[in-house]
Amino acid sequence: MLLQTNLKDVKIPFGDIMQIEIHKGQVELSGEPILTDINLNITTNSRIGLVGRNGSGKTTLLRLLGGELRLANTEGDGGFMAISGNPQIGTLSQMTFSDNSVTLVEEIRSAYDYILKLKAELDDAQTQMDATPNEDNIKRYTDLLDTFTRDGGFYFEKEYEAAIKKFGFTDTEKHRPLSEFSGGQRTKIAFLKLLLSKPDLLLLDEPTNHLDIEAVSWLEEYIKNYKKAVLIVSHDRMFLDNTVNEIYEIEHGKTTKYHGNYSQFIIKKRESRALQAKAYEAQQQEIARIQATADRFRYKATKAAMAQSKLKSIERMEKIDAPDAYDNRTFKATLEPSVQSAKEVLTVSNLTIGFDAPLATLSFNVYRGDRIGIIGGNGKGKSTLVKTLVGKMPALSGSFNTGALVNVGYFDQQMAQIKGQETVLDNMMSAFPHMNDFEARSALGAFLFSGEDVFKTIDMLSGGERVRLALCKLFRKSPNLLILDEPTNHMDIISKETLEDILTSYSGTLIFVSHDRYFVKKLATRLIAFESGGATVHDFGYDEFLLRQTNQDSPESTPTAKPERKEKKTYTTPLKEKQKRERALKKAEEKIAELELKLDELRQEQQSPENLADYQKLFELQNQIDVCEMQLLEQMEIWEELSE
Repeated sequence: MLLQTNLKDVKIPFGDIMQIEIHKGQVELSGEPILTDINLNITTNSRIGLVGRNGSGKTTLLRLLGGELRLANTEGDGGFMAISGNPQIGTLSQMTFSDNSVTLVEEIRSAYDYILKLKAELDDAQTQMDATPNEDNIKRYTDLLDTFTRDGGFYFEKEYEAAIKKFGFTDTEKHRPLSEFSGGQRTKIAFLKLLLSKPDLLLLDEPTNHLDIEAVSWLEEYIKNYKKAVLIVSHDRMFLDNTVNEIYEIEHGKTTKYHGNYSQFIIKKRESRALQAKAYEAQQQEIARIQATADRFRYKATKAAMAQSKLKSIERMEKIDAPDAYDNRTFKATLEPSVQSAKEVLTVSNLTIGFDAPLATLSFNVYRGDRIGIIGGNGKGKSTLVKTLVGKMPALSGSFNTGALVNVGYFDQQMAQIKGQETVLDNMMSAFPHMNDFEARSALGAFLFSGEDVFKTIDMLSGGERVRLALCKLFRKSPNLLILDEPTNHMDIISKETLEDILTSYSGTLIFVSHDRYFVKKLATRLIAFESGGATVHDFGYDEFLLRQTNQDSPESTPTAKPERKEKKTYTTPLKEKQKRERALKKAEEKIAELELKLDELRQEQQSPENLADYQKLFELQNQIDVCEMQLLEQMEIWEELSE
């Protein structure tokens, strides 16, 4: 069944397997080309991460897949988009509320309409079977029970109850009507309903935005166990590492596919660029050598034919393109305190924070050079703490004092929401009245506001541009104590990495709130973790924090595991166990031999003369080798475990 094609009749057989393929796709908005060469393949169990700079076209590609846009290709250029299997494609924009008077839990339950209808049929079949236990009624009940079990009918209520809790909604809130929730909360409810409706393809655009760490961890586990396809646009590197096994990068309007998660993509991208550059340089040297030979003999009568032959060999050669330049534009800045603070930067004593009711009471000291990450769920008190420390909110009780020569620089997440008709240049100069035009332009240029960009009004700026403007002004003040509240919101990955590098080399003191676990992991040397009922100060970083959490959880799982193993042993014998292990060991050995043979064949093919000059073929072969090596490593681990 062919649902959507452009320009070309593509024959895809109908079946249970879902597939979406885009080949040489082009997309335009208002007549301007946004995507020029899109190649994408999505199948039933795909786990795809889509990455690229802000403005590269990631959301445009999602809109194309969601049916909002169509390809702009012209007849005959070979581009098409084809969909087989009649899949349901789920996007957040499709999630609307038809009745605002229903409660949160009723709205979430509507995602399970199919299961609820099946349950009603099953109850009816059971009633009929109990009344008339004939063969037809028993068969109907049994068939429905099998379907109900297979489709998760016995655990769907536990699933949505856990999801509602992890997304930060209380037992009281889940019985409130939708009309009583804020816009942000309604978006979270719609997102939750989208996830639990289980479409054949989930299209998720920045799904971790505005989710706390607990909700993100739940979402990761949900996607790992999701039985259908997922395509994720995200700037959360740890989230991509934990959920996807393919990366498509959009750069210069084109897609490039990489096997593996985000960290593996970074390595492979670097390797593939180096490989392409090497092949390009080798070919250019060969062309130069042939050209020099032809030039030398082309005017000699006895050698003219040979010279022409050499020139034609250059024409026939399939040219290798030079690698496109990295799209790594980012702000460039150094940050150093104008004056060094005292060793003791901040003293907090029995400080109770909150609004009408206390959220937490804390006592801790901050010393020069500390980098303290503040983590925890939404509404637990993270932003309240930093607002209290910078004097934006009063403390309920207790005290805090800054040390001598402490100069505080504060970044509020609301800075990305500033509005106004003031230009970027005027905004900068009003913050620093003694700065002249040249100095202001130079400072703004370091944060990618160059040329006519400085005359944009604040209202014209994107969220990421407003964050850059706020950081530009903050860094100009050269504080020795930086307090940052969600600084990486609205930043793409390269900008996040730039900020990480700046803050890593910063010699002052840093206190920051973040939901970006990768950012916290890289920067924090100490943590303040907010949980229900309070906050705890930890004198170690995020890796140690996760390790201790895991160790705390492990004793609870041990008692349930032991009885299962003992019970299993009563149904087998040592001889059967040995035979089973030997069969598995033999199977692993056969698979290892098969993979090693395949690796040899691929490497030989990679070294063949006709492929050495074909970069695209080399790249495809390298991807196959990477996959094969990964499979071989897995089989070796299985073999090792069985051998022991």
